[in-house]
Order: sequence, then structure tokens, then C-alpha cells
Amino acid sequence: MARKQPQDYILLLSVVVLVIIGIIMVFSSSYSYTLVKMEDGYYYLKRVLIWAGVGTFAMVFFSKIDYWRWSKYANFIFILSIILLILVLTPLGIVRNDARRWLGAGKTLTFMPSDVAKLASIIFISTSISRKKEKMQNFIQGFLPYLLIMALYFGLIFEQPDFSTAFVLVVMIFIMVFVGGMKFSHFVGLATTGLLGLAGMLTYIFFTGKDYKAKRITSFLDPWQDSSDTGYQVIQSLLALGSGGIFGRGLGRSVQKHFYLPEPQNDFIFAIIGEELGFVGGAIVIILYAILIWRGIRIAINAPDVQGCVMATGVIGMIAVQVIINIAVATSSIPVTGMGLPFISYGGSSLVVFMASIGILLNISKHISLDRS
Repeated sequence: MARKQPQDYILLLSVVVLVIIGIIMVFSSSYSYTLVKMEDGYYYLKRVLIWAGVGTFAMVFFSKIDYWRWSKYANFIFILSIILLILVLTPLGIVRNDARRWLGAGKTLTFMPSDVAKLASIIFISTSISRKKEKMQNFIQGFLPYLLIMALYFGLIFEQPDFSTAFVLVVMIFIMVFVGGMKFSHFVGLATTGLLGLAGMLTYIFFTGKDYKAKRITSFLDPWQDSSDTGYQVIQSLLALGSGGIFGRGLGRSVQKHFYLPEPQNDFIFAIIGEELGFVGGAIVIILYAILIWRGIRIAINAPDVQGCVMATGVIGMIAVQVIINIAVATSSIPVTGMGLPFISYGGSSLVVFMASIGILLNISKHISLDRS
């Protein structure tokens, strides 16, 4: 390996600013709720500060370890992620809002194994592709194993149920395998099959389903048709974004966070950003994500080897897909699904995994020559 370069400080700065915005907005959006429900307006603030500290340590730690060294532990990390996903489906799994997605103890010392699975899959897939890059064009040896891994991850996470996270993980792996050298005909076949399968599933749910999945689709088509139930969140999100105008109501002056928009510190935090900071604030957040993704793509393109390229692609793919889904849900561009905004929404294990992933990206950037001006 060539002599190490300085890490990509533009990437680092964009992440730091996003995390700071996240801390501020989590506090602003949750204060009223926690003051009434928990008699502590600083409940989420104290916890997000702790998780941000853990995440910062994880980012620094991962940035110090040469990315190719994770190859030694790739198989163990992959198996561990599968075991954790299986455990969450047992009585050890913690149920919240009719979903079994957490492991841990009590209400605060918990984490989501699906978050661990994202980072584990990035390390395992990139290592695997780097070891058999000459076989990636072969269907049996280069494509089928990753298809089975996608199916395994998707099935375990979908069973929680958590379709949005399962979808993100599958898309992320798909992007990594494509960049890793899969045959173009395999890419077209899988993409076509996936789109047809998704369309078929949504059509089936729409015409025959009577559960919450079908209601989410119908509420997306016309949220005002059921404004007090399935369309409620979307309507409140649109009201928040619309009332923010160009410059917003002002930091801390959101109306929708006062028990109109459920748990605004999570999936719909972008709506509160739009309400308090306006179009300008929302645009700044999007620009920061664009800078982060741009720097990540440059790192992937200029990575010194296949493993670094695929690993960087996985990290940026994970972040980009989640950003697109979260903002699309908040603006009613797609049906409502539970997906946090990276680095900003409240979520301990999610924040730590994202920052650890950025640590890996920063380490890769040390091994390439980039214009850091």
C-alpha cells in the first residue's frame, strides 16, 4: 500500500455538521412530548448526546484501522449478524409498536440487530468480492451466493416486520455486487425480477390486503381519504413543511411537534426541520447529504483496490438510499414506511453504525490521492 494521505476532511466536516443538526433537532422536536409523557424535556437530548459520543468513538476507531484488516473477521461478523437477527425473532426480542426489532435490556439499553447487519454485510460482501473478483461473471459462483445472502437478510428482517430496512439492505448489497463486477445480463435480470416482484406484491396488497400495508398504499394515493388514521402522519408532515415557508417559523417554534405529528424526532424529523428552518434549512440539509455522497463516490472511484471500492460503495449506497426514502416519505412522494434520516433522526444503534461506517470511509480516503481543497 502507498503512503497514507490525510483523511477526507470535507467528508468528515459534512458528517459532523449533520450530527450537530441532528442533536439540535432531536431536542427541539421531542421536548414537548418528553416533558409531558416522561416529565423530563431533556430525555432524548441526554440519550442522543451519549449515543453521539459513542458514535464519535466508533468513527475514530474505525478510521484508525486499515480497511482491509476487516477481511480477517468478515466471516465471523457475518455469522454474528445472522445470529442476532435470529435471536430478535425469539422471546429475547423486544416488542415495540407491534414490531419485534430490538435486543437488549430495559427501555434504554437496546439496539437493532438490523443496523448491525448493514455494517456486517458491507464488510462481508466487499471481502468476498475481493477474494473472487475473477469469478464475478459466473452465475453459480459469482452471482447466486449473493442472491442467497440477500434473500436470507431480507427474510429475517422482513419477519420482524421491517420491510423498509430489509429493502435498504437488499438494494445496498445489489449495488455492491454490481460495482464488484457482476455480469450485466445478471444485473438486468435481477433488477427486472425485483421490480416485477415489488410491483406484484404492492398490487396484491392493494387489491386483496386489509391490513396496515394495504392501508398505507391507499393513504399514499389519497391521504385525506382517511385523515384521522392512515393518512394522519402524511397530512401533518405536509402541514409542517408547508407552514415553514422559505425561512421557517424559527428554531423551537414548531406547532406540529406538539402532539400532532407522532414521534417527530424519528421518521418525520425532516418535516420539523422544514417547519422550523423552512425551505432554506431543508435545502441545507439536502446539500450536506449531497456533499457527503459526492465525496463518498469519489473515494469509491479512486479506491486502491476492489475491496476498498466495494466497501465505500456499500457505505454510500446505504446512506443515500435511506436519505431518499426518508425525505420521500416526509414529502408524501412514496407510501409511509419507518425509516430514520441518517445522522439526524433519533436512534442509538443506527447513529453508531452510520458513524462507524463513515470511519471506514475515512480510512479508505487515507489511501488515495484526492483534491481536498
